[in-house]
Amino acid sequence: MDVVTVTEDADVFTCNAYLALGEEPTLVDAGAMAGVENVVAEHTDDLSKVVLTHQHSDHVAELDAVLDRFDTDCYAFGDYPERTHELSDGGDVVIGDETCEVVHTPGHADDHVSLVGEQSLFSGDVVVYNDGAFDDGSFGRTDYPGQSRERLIESIRDLLDRMPDTVDEMYAGHGDVFSGDVHEVVERALDRAERREPKYPDE
Repeated sequence: MDVVTVTEDADVFTCNAYLALGEEPTLVDAGAMAGVENVVAEHTDDLSKVVLTHQHSDHVAELDAVLDRFDTDCYAFGDYPERTHELSDGGDVVIGDETCEVVHTPGHADDHVSLVGEQSLFSGDVVVYNDGAFDDGSFGRTDYPGQSRERLIESIRDLLDRMPDTVDEMYAGHGDVFSGDVHEVVERALDRAERREPKYPDE
């Protein structure tokens, strides 16, 4: 599946917004980069839908601009004014050419979901490959009000249980795209989260 990071050239803090091309061109998160809708338009004229991993501002700030440009649907787990389709744990959603299972993965955000296909994992912020805190397996921060390290740990365990062995691409909300043994990266993130040490000890 051809996946483009449409926020790659951002000069503001934003999540990675991914455009999965194919039978159903899908944007996973909209990001916070002004003009992201124009980058999407460089790759497709027909955006099937936008799927949100969660509703933190760095993931949804430019959502309205994308929806207005393409007059498309918005899929989200949590209640959201722009939501046209509700995601549910265990349900399926087509991302580009791949059917993905929706896995509710709270801890970093109550409404957080990850999208698990046969080859691809769109992990949002629950697990990332590298993010400045750790390389080769890191986890979403849980030190803000309303977040929970314990719930995040349970979410990562659940994600590991439900992720096929065939997954070899991880598209996380921050850091680099990872290709290779995704299970190993997620297991390393779980181990680090289970130590229950501050992710950013100097803050």
